[in-house]
Order: sequence, then structure tokens, then C-alpha cells
Amino acid sequence: MKVLYDMVLRGTFLRRPNRFVVYIDLNGNEVAAHLPNPGRMWELLYKGVGMYVVPHEKPGAKTAYRVIGIERDGVPIMLDTNYSNDVAEYLINEKQIPGWEEWRVERREYTVGDSRFDLLLINEAGDHFVLEVKSCTLFSRDGAMFPDAITERGRKHLLHLAALRKDGYRAGVLFLVQWDRAQWFLPDYHTDLAFAETFCSVAPALDWKAVSLRWTADFTMPEVVRICKYPEDILAAEAHDAGDYIMIMRLPEAKDIVIGSKGCMHFGAGYYLYVGSAKANLTKRIERHKRKRKKMHWHLDYFRGHCEMIAAVPVRTSADLECPLAEAVKGVADWQVPGFGCSDCHCESHLFGMKQNPIHEKAFMDIVEEFRMNRLLHDRNL
Repeated sequence: MKVLYDMVLRGTFLRRPNRFVVYIDLNGNEVAAHLPNPGRMWELLYKGVGMYVVPHEKPGAKTAYRVIGIERDGVPIMLDTNYSNDVAEYLINEKQIPGWEEWRVERREYTVGDSRFDLLLINEAGDHFVLEVKSCTLFSRDGAMFPDAITERGRKHLLHLAALRKDGYRAGVLFLVQWDRAQWFLPDYHTDLAFAETFCSVAPALDWKAVSLRWTADFTMPEVVRICKYPEDILAAEAHDAGDYIMIMRLPEAKDIVIGSKGCMHFGAGYYLYVGSAKANLTKRIERHKRKRKKMHWHLDYFRGHCEMIAAVPVRTSADLECPLAEAVKGVADWQVPGFGCSDCHCESHLFGMKQNPIHEKAFMDIVEEFRMNRLLHDRNL
């Protein structure tokens, strides 16, 4: 078994000030570590979770350590994307990918036209196979999605691979799902609808697989647990520009604000979560809410101009989930604003407040996971 790291240390995650740096508690000391995975990873980075680092060997590095993994429910998850191609090459050459036993890696970083792909495979007959490798760290209880942030580069890779297939190449994608409990895989249409639509259109032409991997705490090469199922019927039903959303905002100080016909209302300082829906053009609705300057229409329009926008969380769905989503958010909120944003339903409110940024609170992100991913299993019996 190939060893990737000489010394692996376990600490606990504290915070992430930017995309590439985290602070961890390592043996009682707060230390900075480089995070080589720029993904959003909201669903993994909670204060106090186990995090794995190695001493930073790069001369002149700004941090003494480099992150390689994290834990979810006590299970080690690989985060070090620097080794994705190494892992893929090992699994392919060791015949660990069901259906790809005839292939071995001939070359790394193979360029075709203006695109560079991760691996070029070859079989005994001399046939070639152009392969792109993606690391997937967005999970639910038993599913996985990719990507966790918009990736135009990833979408273009799919289109180029499909074009190569038409030109006679064998081409495909290997998704390394870093979660041994994943049973199914889908493109994340909630986060990147364009990527999901492109994947749906080209997937039949490509030779692609999503493999669930099991890692140990020493991060030697992983074991392939299974090929994940692809419930593509969900994409046909759910992957559209419609559904529900949560707008997350921060009001830096307490204010009295006039909210249209509701008059003057008092808002305490903190984070606010507004739950809404759009039966069509969900993306445009969210972008409108992000803007400060616009014609006043909804309750949120009057409130938005006083806030800092933190994030928008779309939940694309064909189901009517706005009120159940609001009820779930109410359950983890510190307070609610009575009568706000709920004039067309029987809810008490669709605007809720929290003392801390909800993005960093597991209770809130569990709701996002439930409505975006876990409910798909309940509704469709995957």
C-alpha cells in the first residue's frame, strides 16, 4: 500500500479566515495551516471537528502545516486535491475500478487542443482513453454531489470531453467521492445548474464513474467501496430554475426600519435568514434580492438595503417546500420577525435571526442538507 504522507497529525478545526488558510487546535496550540482545497465545504467545516494536517515541507511556506483531511461523523475525509491524480492512477493501475480493469495510466496531464486533462489511459490493444479526475467532498447521509461551488472550468471540460468522444476518442470522468457511505451521485444542480444541465446532456456519451472511497486516519491509499448509483430521473424532475431559497444577511447594528405598509419595525443586530420561493427564474429572483437598488415590492426589499449579503442558498425543486423550509429554519433560529414575508401563507414569519453566522452552524447546514439531498432519498426510494 502506497504511503502518501510520512507524518499525519490530528487537531480540531477552529476557523477559516479565507479560502486557503485555516486555524486549528493542535495539542492545545492554535496554529495556521494551508488548505489546498479551495472548495466551499460549508457542510464539513464546523468548529471542533477533527482535522488532519502534515508538516509543510515547502521552503518558505507561510504556514507550518498543510491540511490533508477532515472528519465527518468520525470518518476520515480526504481534502488534499494535490493527490487526486495519484489516487486515481493508483486505483486504475491496481484494477480497483469496476469496469475499467483493462486500462492503465500511460501519461499524466495530457493536452488536447486548449484543454489539459488529468490522465491518458491505454489498454493492451493500444486504445487510448482521455480521463478527467474530480474530487467530491459534498455529501449527505448516503449520497454525494459535485460541485460544491460554481465551476465554469469544469463545465467546459465536460463539453470538450464530449467533443473528443464525437471525434473518436474514448473520454470520461472519474469522480472520487471521499465518503464511504455514499450510495448515489448527482451533479449539484442546486449550486451550479449550468454544470448539471451540461453533465446531464453529455453523460450518456462519456465513460464516467463516481466511486465511493474509504480512507483511514493514516491516509494511505483508499479502498473503493462501491460505484455510486446515478438516479438521473431526479435531474429530469428537479434540476430546473425554480424552487425555494434562503437569503442570509447580516445587520451590523440594531435599527428601526420602515417595511412598506407594515410601517416601522425594530431589528436587532445579527444574522438574518429570509425564506422565499420562485416558481420560475429562481436565479433572477436571487440576484434581485442581492441588489440594494431596485423598485420596492417585497418586505425583503425594504430590509435588504440595510444589510450585508452573506450568501444565497437555493433549493431547486418541483415540490412546494417554502413553508416547510421556513418551519425548519425557525427551529434553529434564535428569534423570528413576526408577520414578515408571509402574507400569502399561514406561517408566523419567513424572516429569522441568529446570533452567529448560520453557514458555520451545523444545525442550520443540516437543514440545507436535508432539503437539498436527504429528502431525495425519502421521496424517490433510491
